Amino acid sequence: MSDTPAEHRVFLFLQGPHGPFFHQLARMLRLAGADVWRVGFNAGDSAFWPHRASYIPYRDQVSGWSAACDTILTDKAITDIVLYGDTRRVHSEAITRARARSLRVHVFEEGYMRPYWVTYERGGSNGNSRLMEMSVDTMRQMLALSDIDAPLPPARWGNLREHVFYGALYHWFVMFWNRPYRHFAPHRDLPVTAEFMLYLRRLVKMPFSALERSIASFRIRRGGFPYHLALLQLEHDSSFRAHSPFATMTEFIEVVMRGFADEAPRHHHLVIKAHPLEDGRVALRQDIRRMARALGLKGRVHYLRGGKLAQLLADTRSAVTVNSTSGQQVLYRGIPLKTFGAAVYAKPEFVSTQPLDAFFAGAVRPDRRAYQDFRRFMLETSQIAGGFYAGRARRQLLRQVVDMMLAEDDPYDALKSGTAAPRQQLRIVHRDEA
Repeated sequence: MSDTPAEHRVFLFLQGPHGPFFHQLARMLRLAGADVWRVGFNAGDSAFWPHRASYIPYRDQVSGWSAACDTILTDKAITDIVLYGDTRRVHSEAITRARARSLRVHVFEEGYMRPYWVTYERGGSNGNSRLMEMSVDTMRQMLALSDIDAPLPPARWGNLREHVFYGALYHWFVMFWNRPYRHFAPHRDLPVTAEFMLYLRRLVKMPFSALERSIASFRIRRGGFPYHLALLQLEHDSSFRAHSPFATMTEFIEVVMRGFADEAPRHHHLVIKAHPLEDGRVALRQDIRRMARALGLKGRVHYLRGGKLAQLLADTRSAVTVNSTSGQQVLYRGIPLKTFGAAVYAKPEFVSTQPLDAFFAGAVRPDRRAYQDFRRFMLETSQIAGGFYAGRARRQLLRQVVDMMLAEDDPYDALKSGTAAPRQQLRIVHRDEA
């Protein structure tokens, strides 16, 4: 598309992160002169969009969404669509229609280097990101146009409690106020009532979970044994479901534990770390205990629900994951990493190509200089300081992302053409999530 002034831009927002971020982003775009519309698919979407005059409820079957989307794009003269995650059905179909019309597609995601940044790209994210086809050498050539130092992460951060709170509130609205949207079909398999109860239970049990993590972490630190890390993801996470060879997290755990049992030195241990937002919908602990007994690994496998990854990385020998963004923290410290799914950081220069048994027997260290170049490229393009949930984090994000959305070039082309705006350093000091 040609460069269009903000006054002539019409944005269509679809589903976003839980909470007020999309509404606040839309308000900033309106202040810049753009028009904004929002399609809501359930009562949760509606609750977080107080600007009723620009709200379009979609209450029909999901099978009719494609035709309805075409109608909205035409009737409202849409120039841009904005969404969070690109794999859920209503989003992927909207992207298809937008591309057919050469519209801009703005995709938000959790940060590839979370929790300190969020991701903003155009066209697609994760396995659909432009980064998947970009080599480290290409990134180095583009970085030659910039002499900005990569920003450092803050010592403290906070988004986890707000994330859980807004998730619980969103599902409460869907559970109790969704009668007008009786045809709504969640993009996840679990019923909305079950999602709400899991969020609520997570909020209530946070102090007890923290105590349990502290005890488990203490035992690992005081154990004195060499260990390897398996970094788990949420089984319902879009990156895992769309860009992974596994149908369940249990399948991944079994592959890792078998490889560890076959070739890891017998005095080494395996620490399996759950995602910080793991809510108990999958019986991971029981599955791990069962597999440990069957593989003769009793006493050598430790399950840790959440906790501070930095402390574990200080002493680990290696790490394995499907395609978790936590892999970035591993590589930042120069620790050998093996992945199984499509990930934007899975470049051969720094992610192991060894078979799993050989990896556990003796992993090859990554090319840290290549990773540092990759990391700097990310921080100067698609990674933006801030977060979706905590108030301070949202304000930090909004200071930069609106101008990036209104720019003609996407974050990668802006760096290549020399039009990228200077990036702000992170200044948020908040409660620790790491």
